[in-house]
Amino acid sequence: VQLVESGGGLVQTGGSLRLSCAASGRTSSPYAMGWFRQAPGKEREFVAAISWSGRTTYYADSVKGRFTISRGNANTTSYLQMNSLKPEDTAVYYCAASDRTTASATAYDSWGHGTQVTVSS
Repeated sequence: VQLVESGGGLVQTGGSLRLSCAASGRTSSPYAMGWFRQAPGKEREFVAAISWSGRTTYYADSVKGRFTISRGNANTTSYLQMNSLKPEDTAVYYCAASDRTTASATAYDSWGHGTQVTVSS
């Protein structure tokens, strides 16, 4: 499956952004979707994941209560609503697809190219 992220940008501390991930290709097979991020000089880290049905979601402790992951009606789109943003949320955000709902990056076999999110203090 091919993934394309959008919605990144520059926002002030406390602001909000909504990231989108559009999937194409093998969209008839069930797949979970996840969001990861990578800040300069740091390793890629898990942010959130959602199952094919949308009934199961996982979040990193650092974003719980602030970020919400969801899927679109056609199930080919994933959204990451980010509220109460902090400077430490600054990173390139990546969308990914996997056969299972997991926080482990190694389980995801399809990745987007990423979208930059910058939170100014």
